[in-house]
Amino acid sequence: MNLTSNQSLELWRRVMVSALRRQLPDLTARQFALLLQAYMTDPPHTVRGLAADLKMSKPAVTRALDKLQQLDYLRRKTDAADRRSVLVQRTVKGSVFLIDFADSITEATKNLSP
Repeated sequence: MNLTSNQSLELWRRVMVSALRRQLPDLTARQFALLLQAYMTDPPHTVRGLAADLKMSKPAVTRALDKLQQLDYLRRKTDAADRRSVLVQRTVKGSVFLIDFADSITEATKNLSP
């Protein structure tokens, strides 16, 4: 589906309004990007690797992970093979959140005006 700029913005508006109505957690763009990166790309993920992939500082990734871990969407674990490295792991709750969010995007695409 090729969307015009207005259709893209309307889709985004619908998705955001739906998220507000469903009282989903209020994630920042950085937190959401980090969550999607961890779920949409192949693991393993590390704080260092995610910072490089997203062109974010490691402290910014750590702050975003604090919120995502508090929500149980992602989990941090020290890498047993390299104790200096912190692995970022997916959770069932995070998977369910993203599946539901993807469903809301699909629903929002319905009846977009041409």
